[in-house]
Amino acid sequence: MEQADNRPVKVLVVEDEKGAAENLRWGLAEAGIVADLVFTGTDAIERAQGNAYDAVLLDVMLPDGPDGFAVCRRLRELRVTSRIIMLSALSGIPDRVSGLDSGADDYLTKPFAFAELLARIRALSRRDGGARDTTLSDLVIDELARVATIAGTEMPLTRKEFDLLALLAQHAGRVVTGEQLVDRAWSYESTPHSGLVDVYMSRLRTKLARAGSRVRVVSVRGIGYRLEVARV
Repeated sequence: MEQADNRPVKVLVVEDEKGAAENLRWGLAEAGIVADLVFTGTDAIERAQGNAYDAVLLDVMLPDGPDGFAVCRRLRELRVTSRIIMLSALSGIPDRVSGLDSGADDYLTKPFAFAELLARIRALSRRDGGARDTTLSDLVIDELARVATIAGTEMPLTRKEFDLLALLAQHAGRVVTGEQLVDRAWSYESTPHSGLVDVYMSRLRTKLARAGSRVRVVSVRGIGYRLEVARV
C-alpha cells in the first residue's frame, strides 16, 4: 500500500501480546505496509513523537504504564498528527465514545477481520487530502488547522466532533446520511452504529447552542442530519 506520493504506508503497532503484534506486522507487510512494534504505552508515546507514522494501531488494554486511552490523549496533547485506530475487546458505546473522545480517529473491536483493519487504514489515508475552509453564518471551519470558531471564538471540540461538524458544514442545507457520517468519522465497513452517531450529534447541537450560534443541527428522522442557519 502506497500514499499518493508513492511512499509506503508506515504504522506503529502498540500491542502488549508479542505474538499478536508479530502476526499484525506480518499481515501488514504482506499488504505493503511497514510496521514498527512497541509493547507498552510509555514506549508508544516516545516512538510516535519521533517518527512520522501514517497511523498508530493502539491496543486499549496495556498492563504496564498508561493504557490506550491515556496514550491517545497524550499523543494529541503533544500534537502528534498520526491517525490513531484503537483496538479493543471493549465494544460498548461508552467505550467507543471514550476512545474517540481521547483523540482516536477510529475504534475497531476485537476480534476483527484483518481485511477490515486494512480497509480502515486505507480509508484514513484517503481522508488526509483536500482540507478546506467552510463558512456558514457565524460558523467558520478551518480544516487544515482543525479549528472551528463561532463569531471568532474557538469552539471546544473533540477530534471526532470536529470531523462530523466539518462534514455537515460542507453539505450545509442538505441531509447527510448516517452512513456518510460514519464513513467520514469512523470508516466502518459494517452497519453504522446509529446510537454512537446520535450521541455525537447531540453534543454538537449542545455546543453550538451554548456558543450562541445561529447554526443548528437538525435531525431528519430515519435518514440523517442537516446543518442549517436558524431564521431570525
